[in-house]
Amino acid sequence: MVQALVLGAIGCALLLMVFNYISLKSLNEGTTEMAEIAKIIRDGAKTFMVAEYRTIIVVVAIVAIMFSLFIEKTSGLTFILGATMSSATCIIGMRSATYANVHTANKAYETKSIGETVKIALMGGSVSGLSVQAFGLLGLLLIIMITGGIDLNGTGSGFIPVLKCNPTIMWLTTYSLGCSLVAMFNRVAGGNYTKAADISADIVAKVRNDMPEDDSRMPNTIADFIGDNVNDVAGNCSDLLESFVATIVVSLLIAASIAESNTAVFQATITYPLILAGGGLLGCVIGLFFTLKHKSGKDPSHELNIATYISAASVILIGGIAAFFTFGQIKLYNSFILGWASPWIASILGIASGVAIGKITEYYTSTKYRSVQGLAEIAKEGSAFVITKGDAIGSRSCLLPILVIGLSLLGSGMLCGVYGVAISALGMLSFVATTVSIDAFGPIADNAGGIAESCHLEPEVRDITDQLDAVGNTTAAIGKGFAIGSAAFATVSLIFAYVGSYSVTTTPILNIANFVVIAGGLVGGALIEYFSALLTDNTIESAHLMADEGSRQLKIPGIIEGTKRPDYEKCIHMATKQALHKMLIPSLLALLIPVIGGLFFGVEFVGGLLIGATIVAIPRAIFMGNSGGAFDNAKKHIESGGLKECGKGSGPHKASVVGDTVGDTRKDVVGVALDIFIKTMSTVANTLAPLFASFHIF
Repeated sequence: MVQALVLGAIGCALLLMVFNYISLKSLNEGTTEMAEIAKIIRDGAKTFMVAEYRTIIVVVAIVAIMFSLFIEKTSGLTFILGATMSSATCIIGMRSATYANVHTANKAYETKSIGETVKIALMGGSVSGLSVQAFGLLGLLLIIMITGGIDLNGTGSGFIPVLKCNPTIMWLTTYSLGCSLVAMFNRVAGGNYTKAADISADIVAKVRNDMPEDDSRMPNTIADFIGDNVNDVAGNCSDLLESFVATIVVSLLIAASIAESNTAVFQATITYPLILAGGGLLGCVIGLFFTLKHKSGKDPSHELNIATYISAASVILIGGIAAFFTFGQIKLYNSFILGWASPWIASILGIASGVAIGKITEYYTSTKYRSVQGLAEIAKEGSAFVITKGDAIGSRSCLLPILVIGLSLLGSGMLCGVYGVAISALGMLSFVATTVSIDAFGPIADNAGGIAESCHLEPEVRDITDQLDAVGNTTAAIGKGFAIGSAAFATVSLIFAYVGSYSVTTTPILNIANFVVIAGGLVGGALIEYFSALLTDNTIESAHLMADEGSRQLKIPGIIEGTKRPDYEKCIHMATKQALHKMLIPSLLALLIPVIGGLFFGVEFVGGLLIGATIVAIPRAIFMGNSGGAFDNAKKHIESGGLKECGKGSGPHKASVVGDTVGDTRKDVVGVALDIFIKTMSTVANTLAPLFASFHIF
């Protein structure tokens, strides 16, 4: 019955997704030049994805074979299923975004209505968002249905027996790991691509030549447009799909561990996460459908908030009803201090945390508030002041989100123990379809503005797309904050599940006073710093090469005069080659470090590794995301006339461009990759915990 209801919600989401995609494709692309630019962007994004997946397919195949040979015979198939679902979401989301960008620009061109234009960008984003939650949940449900449910008593091994394991647990964790691996590759490669192109475009246009960054004469422009899609859309889709899947999986694993021999409690605790996830998806369908169909106003933020509030309210209502009917008729543990309502309230804490983190992020990154306005004002003093002030904003912005996360963890844990923490994490992600839809709105609006400028549309069109872009910058920053917050909840839940998988007591225990655990924690923290430096160096190296290529082309007679088209393809292929060349080592670190640590030093060392990495990564990711968002919007504030007599090309504007260049790598490369890095390590640890417990060298 429950499975049928969840399948029904998935069906509704897929129907709306297909309808929105078909509706989007049927729209007019505008002028011949607009259609031509849009096709170059679409083809370039496709070229990148094809090249990237040649590598991903090889790595996925090797890892799947290893799992089937040595861990559990069919776990390689579930690993491939996870990678497939994540990949399908990326491809669909990016395909939609590369149509939505030009249609958004053309809607502004035809109607001069900001309300109508918002709907097109959100429609494009909804295809990404709905696919994330629908595909992630569908793959998980297929595993449960095909295998006949969750069996705690089964045992299995690989074709070459190394250890005995529970097949059900292995199927779930390898499915989640398949999603994680694709997300890691997409985030690392996509981040390098988009920011190498973006930074090089800023340097060549604004710093070296006093040109608009989206000027079609500038060869790096199209690569920059493509980058918005391969990272901010495709990368974000795979990132949040992985978080969503990981929270459901860890909820099921913890439910299985606490139920022991009580069949009724076992069925209730594994049923509720599925209902909450399916009900959340249905709530997203309702929220997005209503927002796209009702009459729009002139405030883009208000339109986007409507979708969020309807989705969140629907989840709360459905979650309460489901909790009553799921837990109301059984004898619960004493740890469920408010009876049947405990898991429901825990999920509300997660939802409230997500909303609160979004609002805090908005305060520190939006042009509406004094943090960004003050950063723009101090640009009059030069770039050094901008960087220093931006760093202070980023550091200050860490405290409140982490307090929110900490209080929610405490509250949900008090309500119903470790299970409550997992449900709180799932509550935060239960309406992820709407969150991703609004997040994808940002790069679509950014691309639309770039197309409007590249195709020399009238200033009124660019004014509309600039307003959407400014809102999109904030929604993107909120989305990053949401992703980091959900990663914190998911990783903490995964650590609980990991420690519980080898603990001899019913309560997971990791002795942090143990020197092995402390050593692991120190290594985990240092690893985050090394990973951050590796991604930053890779991006700057790529950006430097692309900036030199852009400057070289501008010296060719006819290009700067506008009588000859630049060689866009060379920049696109350069960005692709650099991104793919530099993605392998950072991505494999997340897979190999837990394996090496576990095989050499055992389960406790890996437990410390996960805790140390998480404690360092969460504030680091918040700092990176919020300081980068503040830098970006301070520049936008100056460009929109927020500072008197300090417009584009002025000294303060150039100082803000320097800040934006620094922030680009922070918010779109390092910050977004840190959360998936710690989740991937935690998922690997959960998958291989039986191996680490039975064998280690020291």
